[in-house]
Amino acid sequence: QVQLVESGGGLVQAGDSLRLSCVASGRTSDYAMGWFRQAPGKERGFVAVISRYGGRTSYTDSVKGRFTISRDNAKNTVYLQMNGLKPEDTAAYYCAAGTNFNTQTMGYDYWGQGTQVTVSS
Repeated sequence: QVQLVESGGGLVQAGDSLRLSCVASGRTSDYAMGWFRQAPGKERGFVAVISRYGGRTSYTDSVKGRFTISRDNAKNTVYLQMNGLKPEDTAAYYCAAGTNFNTQTMGYDYWGQGTQVTVSS
């Protein structure tokens, strides 16, 4: 069993930056780690994923060049650096742990409780 706790969300203006963190209770090197987001009235969608040791990453098209996912397995922590935030990035952001590198929500076994990111125009 792995417990995930996200932090770092907040209210910012368009163009600002935020760094989200996700701390795991277990050993993160056992898992690929992903970030997902869900806006009100919408389905939870893929944002970024990083492989177990960080050698491979993938992003949804709308965040490429603005967001960066990284991990520090010694700290059991995964990060999402978000630059150039836009109002359409407003959502609850969730981190997730899964056995395989995956962009689908169904591919993840453990989820955090989420952290809210709100971007004003």
